[in-house]
Amino acid sequence: MIQKLKDYDFTLMITPILLSLFGMVMIYSASMVIAVVEGHESTYYLIRQMQWFVIGLSGFIFCCIFPYKYYQKLMKIIILVVILLLVGVLLFGNTINNAKSWFSFGPVNLQPAEFAKLGLIMYLASVYSKKQAYIKDFSKGVLPPLVLTVIILALIVLQPDIGTAAIIFLIACSVIFSSGIKFKHLFTLVAAGVVLLAVAIPNMVTDVRISRFTGAYQPFQAPDDGGYHLIQSYLAIGGGGLTGTGLGQSVQKLGYLMEAHTDFIMAIIAEELGFLGVIVVIGLLATIVLRGIFIARKCDDSFGALLAIGIASMVGIQAFINLGAISGVLPITGVPLPFVSYGGSSLLILMISMGILNNIAMNVKKQENEPANNIPNSKTINYSQSGGRTWQKQTR
Repeated sequence: MIQKLKDYDFTLMITPILLSLFGMVMIYSASMVIAVVEGHESTYYLIRQMQWFVIGLSGFIFCCIFPYKYYQKLMKIIILVVILLLVGVLLFGNTINNAKSWFSFGPVNLQPAEFAKLGLIMYLASVYSKKQAYIKDFSKGVLPPLVLTVIILALIVLQPDIGTAAIIFLIACSVIFSSGIKFKHLFTLVAAGVVLLAVAIPNMVTDVRISRFTGAYQPFQAPDDGGYHLIQSYLAIGGGGLTGTGLGQSVQKLGYLMEAHTDFIMAIIAEELGFLGVIVVIGLLATIVLRGIFIARKCDDSFGALLAIGIASMVGIQAFINLGAISGVLPITGVPLPFVSYGGSSLLILMISMGILNNIAMNVKKQENEPANNIPNSKTINYSQSGGRTWQKQTR
């Protein structure tokens, strides 16, 4: 038992929990006023997030223990559930913020697109790990899994949830690139994506989406319309300075900055805790991403390596898009900040993902603690993997 505890990656165990606990503090600070205005107790959003955290923590502990390699055996069931959820939400889901993206069960809302993120990561990691012998062959090694990827993206775009679709597309690209695909094939996929986007854009353009683009890059030309949210975010960020105005002392959360406890929670962090608070949060998020990449590089199992890359990419890409939106680098897409923003479905999937990543890390540590010369009757097998890199695996 002691040896098993040593095998776990305590950085990956502590960091997401710290971020989640910190997130609950900031959710309470950012939402107490709006909760009262909506007719709830000031702790309304805090309690709901705490409930999701307990569920997520249970999933985290289970996935830390459950061997990640078994997900390959369950892949057909996982993908079938993802497809059924995405189709079901289009047929029977509730519309929130102009998107039919939610199942509502009384006070509980579930967002199937969040489950699709992890499901697709597992699927791509599983399929491309089995295609390593012919990953350079586009039609045989690269193309087949993309059909299901496009279907999942199309179902999410139809909701419409462009932000989540963009995240899933970028995650898929990171897994595909890491699998060892040729650069010319990667360019082919990017070109195809551009063409599909050019075809889809005329049907996706609405006044709301146009205002998001103009609001992101010319906010002061429409301060009461498309640029309002970004201007309020600027005021919050600029008002915090180096050390902030103090926890709970935000002015922008008093009805000026909408969605302060969800999409714009980092702006409130900047206002109340200053630049130093922002750096700490970004540092913790970067720790998770970099640790995930490190684990992927150390893992001698292609499925585990690609799964780790996908999970690290999910956290990094989502954080980048959220931070880009509140700072005006990217249009506002409604993407929450991982672990910190209010949102039960997002927190649940992130905690489960961290459990899976920790299980991969545990297996990597076991490999490191079992040197080749201690394996009786072993022989070395060389096999090629991502990008032509040669790995060595010991077998009995």
